[in-house]
Amino acid sequence: PHLVDRPQSLHRHPNGIQEEGFYQKDNESLPEWMKTKTIYSKSSERNIEYLLCQNTASLIYMANLGCIEINPWNSRVGSLDFPDYGIIDLDPPDGMDFINVIRIAKEFKFILNAADIEGFCKTSGSKGLHIFIPMGAAYTYEEVRHFIKLLCYYVSERLPKIATLERRIKNREGKIYLDYLQNRRGQTIASVYSVRPIKKAPVSMPIHWNDLTNRLSPQKFTLKNALQRLEKYGDLFYSLPIQSIAMETALDKLNEIHN
Repeated sequence: PHLVDRPQSLHRHPNGIQEEGFYQKDNESLPEWMKTKTIYSKSSERNIEYLLCQNTASLIYMANLGCIEINPWNSRVGSLDFPDYGIIDLDPPDGMDFINVIRIAKEFKFILNAADIEGFCKTSGSKGLHIFIPMGAAYTYEEVRHFIKLLCYYVSERLPKIATLERRIKNREGKIYLDYLQNRRGQTIASVYSVRPIKKAPVSMPIHWNDLTNRLSPQKFTLKNALQRLEKYGDLFYSLPIQSIAMETALDKLNEIHN
């Protein structure tokens, strides 16, 4: 359900994770039953035939192409310019203690609570955490990106020693990058429940906010334990695509916090 109607950027590893993978957007010579969406690319100045993962057969087909990692758009084919959610990618530098990522995530939770926003959090399955904010396809990518950037600005202002919005790696001074640029049309991030193409096959797994303790690691959930957790807690991201914040109301409340 988190993939249906979303154009897929295929992250393929046909020769396994020991060799370099590659991204593929355009698709040709597909089976007749495979659904696609034609989208014009301004940068390439041509139409691109994006694959849609509409059912189990589509998912298996993608797996057979070597798509260990699944990367869907934030928006669906009926409203491509209006994302269903905004994303905050907490991307720590190599060697950074993960407890600092948890500290930043808790700070985001504090701000979201104050603005009466329900946020959804998941492990990235790699190094960090992803926080999702429901937008209900009610706002443009630009509006969502500016809103997420504002949230990141507030957190970086409150935790300046460990958080930064600096895009250039050499200027981050070892701080955790609060990446709001995932909120652009066509930009993708590893889907919820996606396996990551690295050692031990970690899974990007939804978590409860109270899971943010020193016992958590970004690669805690793997192919070996992901299904058991899903059976125990159900799909914690189930309501994400069908919810939406009231952005103007949230902005008023955020302004009160900041002042």
